[in-house]
Amino acid sequence: MKTRLRKPVLVLLFLTVIAPIVLYTDRLASFTSFSATDEFIQEPSTLSLNRDAIPLSLLPQELSAAKKESSGDVYLENLTRSVQQPDGERSRKTRQLTEVLSESKELGTIVSAQDDNPIRQLTQGLHGVDGSENGFESVENKENVKLKETKQEGQFIELPQKVGERGPAKTKSEKPNERVLVDSRVRYLKDQLIRGRLYLSLSATRTNVHFIRELRLRMKEVQRVLGDATKDADLPKSASDKLKAMEQTLAKGKQIQDDCTAVVKKLRAIIHSTEEQQRVHKKQALFLTHLTAKTVPKGLHCLPLRLSTEYYSLNSSAQQFSNQEKLEDPKLFHYALFSDNVLATAVVVNSTVSSAKDSSKHVFHIVTDRLNYAAMRMWFLANPPSKATIQVQNVEEFTWLNASYSPVLKQLASQNMIDYYFKTRRAEPDSNLKFRNPKYLSIMNHLRFYLPEIFPKLSKVLFLDDDIVVQKDLTGLWSLDLKGKVNGAVETCGESFHRFDRYLNFSNPIIAKNFDPRACGWAYGMNIFDLEEWKKQNITEVYHSWQNLNQGRQLWKLGTLPPGLITFWKRVYPLEKSWHVLGLGYNPSVSQREIERAAVIHYNGNLKPWLEIGIPKFRGYWNRFVDYEQAYMRDCNMSP
Repeated sequence: MKTRLRKPVLVLLFLTVIAPIVLYTDRLASFTSFSATDEFIQEPSTLSLNRDAIPLSLLPQELSAAKKESSGDVYLENLTRSVQQPDGERSRKTRQLTEVLSESKELGTIVSAQDDNPIRQLTQGLHGVDGSENGFESVENKENVKLKETKQEGQFIELPQKVGERGPAKTKSEKPNERVLVDSRVRYLKDQLIRGRLYLSLSATRTNVHFIRELRLRMKEVQRVLGDATKDADLPKSASDKLKAMEQTLAKGKQIQDDCTAVVKKLRAIIHSTEEQQRVHKKQALFLTHLTAKTVPKGLHCLPLRLSTEYYSLNSSAQQFSNQEKLEDPKLFHYALFSDNVLATAVVVNSTVSSAKDSSKHVFHIVTDRLNYAAMRMWFLANPPSKATIQVQNVEEFTWLNASYSPVLKQLASQNMIDYYFKTRRAEPDSNLKFRNPKYLSIMNHLRFYLPEIFPKLSKVLFLDDDIVVQKDLTGLWSLDLKGKVNGAVETCGESFHRFDRYLNFSNPIIAKNFDPRACGWAYGMNIFDLEEWKKQNITEVYHSWQNLNQGRQLWKLGTLPPGLITFWKRVYPLEKSWHVLGLGYNPSVSQREIERAAVIHYNGNLKPWLEIGIPKFRGYWNRFVDYEQAYMRDCNMSP
C-alpha cells in the first residue's frame, strides 16, 4: 500500500514544489538576460516591445509621481525605490514585469534600431510614439548616462540614474505639415554674402584695412563653396567651416559698425538697387525671347535653300503630285495649312497621317509664300506622306486677294503700319512686345478669313496651325453637328487672360456696346469650319466691316485672334477640351496626363519646339515626327 502511494505523492510533490521553482527561475533569467552587470543594453534591436501603450504594473502611482517630480533632469530614483519592496511583493511585481516583456516579445514588435537611446525606446513603448499624457514623456540624452545597480533576489538590474533633459518630444505626428527646407544652408550662405557686401560699403568698416582684407577673403571662399548649388546636398564638406569663419568675420564687422541707422539706410539702398536691376533684366529677357522667336535657326534657313535647289533641277513631270483628282472631293477629309515653315508643316502632316485610320482619305491643302513654294513642294515630293494627297499653293497666285478687296491688305501696306512694326527709333514702350511682331504684317496670317474663297467646292475644312502635333485620329470632327454654327473650336475660359477684355479695347464704345468683356475666348490652331454656313452668314463681309472700323488700331492691336473673336461672335460651337490642348509654347506646367489625352497639342507662344528656347520636356512630342536621318536634314546639320 505504501509503495503504491509513494509514486503519486512524488509526482504531486514535483508538480507543486519543484516545477514552480524551475519555472520561476527560468522566467527570472529571461528578465535579467536583457541587462548586463557592467554596461547598459548595447543592441536596442534585440529588445521587443509593443508599440501600443501597455502599462507596466510596477506601481503606476509612483511612475506618474516621478514624471511630475522634476522640471529639469528626470531621475529614476523613485523607480529604483519602488523595486525595493518586501520579498513577496517584490517577487510578484517582478513576475508581472517579466510577463509583460515576454508578451511583447511574442507579438514580434521590434523597436527601431535607428534610435540610439534605449531609454527613449522604453518610454515610447510605455506611452506611445506620439508622446501622450499616460506615462513618461519621450526624452533623449546622447551624453554619458550614469547607471545604478539595484540588488534584488541575488540578481542585478541596471537602471539609469539620470535619463536626460526633460522636454517635449518632437515627433512627426506633432507637426504633420512641417516643411523641411533642403536649401537652408545655401540661403544662409547667400545671406552672408549680402551682409558682407554691406560691410564693404559702410564708411566705418572701409577704414579698417585688416578687416576689409579678411572680409574679401571670406567672401571669395563662400562664393567658391556656393558655386551653382541650389540645395544643401550640393554643397561640399567644407561648407560648414567656411560658414563659421564667415560668421566670425561678420561679427567683427558688427563690432566695428555700431550705427544701426547707417546700416538700415544702406540695406534699403541695396534692396532698391536690386529691384531695379531685376526689373531691367526681366525686360531684357522678355525682349530677347521675342527676338529669338522671330529669328530663323541656321538649319531652318539652310533646309529651304537646299530643297529649292533640288526642286528646280527636276523636270516638269517630276514636279507634280499624284492623286490630284481628290483635291475637290467633298467626301474626303480636307485640311488647310498656311505656313512658310517647311519643317513645321512636315510635322503637322506626318503626325496627322500617322494617327489616321485610313490615310488615303486625307487631303492636305498647303498655302505658302513665293520664297518657300519650291522648297515646300520638294519636301513632300521627296517624302510623300503615305497614301495622303498633298497640294501646295503659292499665296501670290490668288489674284482675287488684293487691297481693293481686302481691307487688311490695304492696312498692312500703309506706311503707318510698317513704321509701327519696324521702327528702330526708341519710342514710348508698348505694354506687350508681341504686338510688335512683324509676322502680323504677312497676309499668310489672315488667310483663315478667306477659306470659302480658297476652297470654293468644299463643304467642311479643318484648319491647322503649323505649330501643332496631332496625336489621335481627327476624322470624327467632320461628322460633328455644329448646330448651325460656323466655327467648331475649344474654348479657353480657364484663365482670365483668355477672355474678351484681354484682347479687345473695351474703353471704345463700339466694343463696349456689342460684346461682353467676360465672354469666353476660344483657340485658333485646330478649328473645324462649316463653309456652307460661312457663305450663308456672309462671315467674310463681317470680317471686312470690323477691319474697316479698326483703321487706327483703336479696337484691337494683336494679330488675328481679336478679329476672329469679333467675327465669329455667337457663331462658335464649343468642342470637347481633349480635342485641343494649348500652352506647350509658353506654359511648362501643362500636365503630362492632359497632353496624353489630347488629340492635338499646340505649341502656341514664343517657345517653339524647333527653337533652342523651346521647353525641353515638350520637345519630344514634336521630335518624334521629324526624320533627322533624312538626306536634306543631314546636309543642313540638323539634329534633335
